[in-house]
Formats: sequence, C-alpha cells, structure tokens
Amino acid sequence: MILTGPEITAAAHDGRLTISPFEPDQVNPNSYNVRLGPTLLTYTAPVIDAHHPNPTTAVEIGPGGYVLQPGELYLGHTLEQVGSDIFVPLLFGRSSVGRLGLFVEITAPIGDIGFHGQWTLMLSPIRPLRVYAGMKIGQVMFFVSTGDIDLYRGKYQAAAGPQPSRYWRDAARMRAVAS
Repeated sequence: MILTGPEITAAAHDGRLTISPFEPDQVNPNSYNVRLGPTLLTYTAPVIDAHHPNPTTAVEIGPGGYVLQPGELYLGHTLEQVGSDIFVPLLFGRSSVGRLGLFVEITAPIGDIGFHGQWTLMLSPIRPLRVYAGMKIGQVMFFVSTGDIDLYRGKYQAAAGPQPSRYWRDAARMRAVAS
C-alpha cells in the first residue's frame, strides 16, 4: 500500500515520517516533491575504484544555476531531510526532469526504514543541462511495510549534503571475512 498525499501530510505532522522542511505545496496525490540542494560532488580520479575511497570535488550551485555535462556523474542531494521508522521510502526523478534529459536516482531508489537524512542523488545528463538549487528534482513515495522492522544503522545515516560511495567499507569487510 502506498500513502496518499493527504496521508503523507498527516504522517509528516504526527511524526510517523520526517520531511524537513515540509512544504504543503510539494505534496502530490501519492508522493512528495523533493528539491535539489545547493551542493554537487564529482569524482576527480580518472578511474573510480570500488575498493578504495575516491577523491571528490564540491561545487556550489550559484543563483545562475550550474550546467551539468554529459558523460559526467554528479552527486547531488535533496534539500529536504527525509525518513521514516515505519514506512519504506522510494525516491524517483520527476517526469518533467526526465523530459529534460536528466537521469535521477536510476539504480538506488529504495530507502531503508530508519534512515533519516538528505538523500544523495545520482545525476546523469544526456545533454548539457542547467540545474538550479531548489528546483523540484524528484518525488518520494512511502509504502506501508509488513513484518518485523529492523531499523537502518548503515554508513549513510544522518547524511547532510551529497555523500560519495562508501562501498569500499563493504569491500574491506568482505576481504577481512575471506581471510
């Protein structure tokens, strides 16, 4: 079951889910619009290594926006902090943004129950595209869970701003277990 817009509003007000800041005009019939935060990260090494931390550089999106370039991966973030200890959040790009040629959050739309923070967004443009901080970039839907709940306690909890991959931590644990 998916939460309707009025139920998202009620759950945000009674604490069953967190959306901060909450803006009533961002509520849709069965989702909530999230906006692009002001910071982007890009990886700076010519090869990204899954088993090691990778250097990044940060860019602040100014009032005139920032032009994303094809062939580059940008890590953005939601302006809003979003999470719930009882609902499963899913984040997708808005169709209006997709029609501009921007892929948003294609490989990792599902959030874990218990995660609370700003979501990192994987942004990949097809053509050069100017984006602006505060633009509606995606929408979050909330699904009712069934069964026992094991709250998220992972490496991205309480994220603020875009977060580079920490897959290397998982790889290090796997290597330690294998040895």
